[in-house]
Amino acid sequence: MSEQHIYDLIIIGAGPAGLSAGLYAGRATLDTLILEGDTVGGQVTTTSVVYNYPAVAKVDGTKLMNQMQSQVVDFGVQIDHDQIINYDLDHDVKVLTGQSGTKYQARAVIIATGAQPRKAGFTGEDEFRGRGIAYCSTCDGELFSGLQIFVVGGGYAAAEEADYLSRYGKHVTVLVRGDHFTCPPLVAARALDNPKVSVEYNTEVQSVAGDDYLTSAVLKNNKTGEENTYHLDKGDQTFGVFVYVGTQPATKNLQGIIKLNDAGYIITDNQRQTNLPGVYAAGDVIDKSLRQIITAASDGAEAATAAEVYITEQKQRLGLPIHAEVKKPAQPVAQTTNLGQDDNQPVEHSGAWLPAEIDEQLKPIFARLTKNVILQVLTNDSPLSDQLVSFVTEFAALDDHLAVQTVAAPSDVKYLPQLRLLDADENDTGLHYAVIPTGHELNSLVLGVYNVAGPGQTIDSTVVERIKKLPATDIRIGVSLTCHFCPDVVAACQRMASLNPGITATMIDLQHFPELRKTKKIMSVPATMIGDDPVIFGSQTLEQLVTAVEKS
Repeated sequence: MSEQHIYDLIIIGAGPAGLSAGLYAGRATLDTLILEGDTVGGQVTTTSVVYNYPAVAKVDGTKLMNQMQSQVVDFGVQIDHDQIINYDLDHDVKVLTGQSGTKYQARAVIIATGAQPRKAGFTGEDEFRGRGIAYCSTCDGELFSGLQIFVVGGGYAAAEEADYLSRYGKHVTVLVRGDHFTCPPLVAARALDNPKVSVEYNTEVQSVAGDDYLTSAVLKNNKTGEENTYHLDKGDQTFGVFVYVGTQPATKNLQGIIKLNDAGYIITDNQRQTNLPGVYAAGDVIDKSLRQIITAASDGAEAATAAEVYITEQKQRLGLPIHAEVKKPAQPVAQTTNLGQDDNQPVEHSGAWLPAEIDEQLKPIFARLTKNVILQVLTNDSPLSDQLVSFVTEFAALDDHLAVQTVAAPSDVKYLPQLRLLDADENDTGLHYAVIPTGHELNSLVLGVYNVAGPGQTIDSTVVERIKKLPATDIRIGVSLTCHFCPDVVAACQRMASLNPGITATMIDLQHFPELRKTKKIMSVPATMIGDDPVIFGSQTLEQLVTAVEKS
């Protein structure tokens, strides 16, 4: 994007509020850009099942957001990845500075940055994050299969996620600080009526402890003052504590720039305008009584409609054309599109690996490939190896730039079977996939091919130079196929590998490598392992990962 380009509207955040605003802006033919610093879909993508969205009885959170994203793209709205770190909102043309160094200009701005999970605040919560403490059931739930799980919270998320986690844990105990659930009875019933879920009211976690993993937790009844210590069941090595105690607004960079309430939420009027002309806010980031997907979508629609009026008036005053000719972009390849997966379960092989519509979804991406890629499968003597060959063969048939090569794995290769991307001269690109990249990880494979054989994801030139100067590094990314955050971390690490021949980045499905989980003490994903450095848990940006390699 040229620095001189002035958008009609920039929307910061691509959760339900940002996507809804983009949909209304696109329909109004506004020249609109959506900027997302993390995962398209926001917190909804961490929701196992959405039960209360109108006209949709039951839907996976990621699938719902993918449908919203497709609608937005169909109306010609561009979605890019960048984290806004500086705001200049006092003039007719607002200037936003991204973490990439890019300066974006717009006549109006909608802030839809959402909110992040709030910590409960008990002793040991930070220390054991990724080693027993978790905040995303769909990302980490399967890692606690057959173990005791505690859920901390008493609202919508706690009740719904306790029900979801019961499919993995041998038992789930909900710890509610008050004497009742704060969500409607029908939602609470998902936990209360589940035979694998029990509820302890007036109970809080005081502290957790352990060695490598959680091994004990002190629970306190806040009415009687009585404390009890939970110790591991015989034969278990750990247990899980999933925290759902609300959220905190993502307004750190807006302090002193825009009017916030005491809790840090943005104050708006009933048209979602802030105290600054031409600046609007929507979704979980604003001061309101109910934070749900439906209210976020409503906020986005209101903000975009008000912004359209503001933009039109400004253009009329300046004598500029009111409507922009917006070119419909291709499906943005840097987004999590959940290709080939409609629910929160890993894709199981029965017949074809890829649904019939996959070719149509991938055509805009594969149409930009200019080089050939060899999909090399390192096989071993296992049924999983045969399945990987079957999957890769089917995937390669989607485009003429892709070819398959199978070889017996060398004795020094760990994590088998394994897929590697080779260039046309059979040079290893460093992009590796241990076991079958289905589910959400199909996104990683598609982006890997795009980065090796196409123009690649656009990143700031200064970051490219930093990547090219990085020392030879082996990066492993432990993932779960149900994790919505993992593909972005895998793609970022593999983008480094595609630019630096000394870097290898291997996606590892931890379900198939329990020894690695045990050795590295991993109970949360994504889990990024850079050489022999300590594991980095959670979502990481490309900038953060480059910095981590520089320091390794």
